[in-house]
Amino acid sequence: MKKILLACAGGFSTSMLVERMKEAARSKGIEVVIDAAAESDIESQKPFDIIMLGPQMGHAEGELAAAYPKIPVTTIDMMDYGMMNGEKVLSTAIELLEKGV
Repeated sequence: MKKILLACAGGFSTSMLVERMKEAARSKGIEVVIDAAAESDIESQKPFDIIMLGPQMGHAEGELAAAYPKIPVTTIDMMDYGMMNGEKVLSTAIELLEKGV
């Protein structure tokens, strides 16, 4: 089972998005673990298969990609994040995991 980690500055703003993603996964019959964490807590969330950053953390994408070279790191689209589009964010995560990016 794949683990998707959403990270933001404090870990709070991603919590609602995590719930929307879990709802989308249930409705599609996709088995994944999805958690949210503050930037400072990313390491304690291991193991994870992908890190998705809130738009406000996009500046850290390169640094995190270097720190976790075998794990896809991406910044969530600002529109999808703002609309709390869990289905779209989940789809993005699944696509990246399937590509092995």
